[in-house]
Amino acid sequence: MEINLLVLNLGNTRLAVGVFIAGALEYVARLPIDNRTDWPAQISEAWDRVKDKEDVTVVGASVNPPLTEHVEQVVARVVGQKVLWVGSDIDLPIKVKTDSPEQTGIDRVLNVAAAYEQIGKACVVVDAGSAVTVNLCNDAGDFVGGAIAPGAAMQLEALNLRTAKLPRVVLETPTDFVGRSTEQAIRHGVFHGIRGLVRELTEQYATELGTWPDVIATGGDAPVLFEGWEVIHAVAPDLTLYGIALAYTEHHIKRST
Repeated sequence: MEINLLVLNLGNTRLAVGVFIAGALEYVARLPIDNRTDWPAQISEAWDRVKDKEDVTVVGASVNPPLTEHVEQVVARVVGQKVLWVGSDIDLPIKVKTDSPEQTGIDRVLNVAAAYEQIGKACVVVDAGSAVTVNLCNDAGDFVGGAIAPGAAMQLEALNLRTAKLPRVVLETPTDFVGRSTEQAIRHGVFHGIRGLVRELTEQYATELGTWPDVIATGGDAPVLFEGWEVIHAVAPDLTLYGIALAYTEHHIKRST
């Protein structure tokens, strides 16, 4: 099935724009939330790559309700189409077995759906962005639940703002086994704290499952935090975009049958 899509993922710090042509992700741009004046030109550039294809649809997911309407207005002006939103216009592609499915972050669910679609068995998805989420999918492909913690940037900012002397530090991979300066010590604490969280939770999930699951990492900080780490099976920066495309594909199949 040749699915042609303009895909939008509205997060707390960035708007990710993806173009799927005949089901393949051909283009990705990440636009900062703070530079919304650039959105029309960037979305127009993405649209130019797919607009001449057959049956092009604009599909989105959002965890940032205050800006959702703004995205709709930009798309209507630039593209001339309505955005179909996963979770309201389009059903989620997997079952959500949390206590309150309607309150579970749609990005968490879509990440797990995309990972399961590729792996086909129980897996863990770590999303390292504004928050760090560690989510579990069972062998049946159901979203079971997970954990939410502050992201690296949030932790670094809190240490600077809520102490008298700790400096503002940028996340980097530590290069020594111990922090030999205040800045290095902060990096070690945040970097290894997040890794420790991921390892501990994965061990708990593995005990429950009876087997060690593959762990997929996504999110803006994933390459710095997890690239080359033995706990992580793969780093997939565009996982949410694939999840949105999967949701639309299943929606399209249901409508066609």
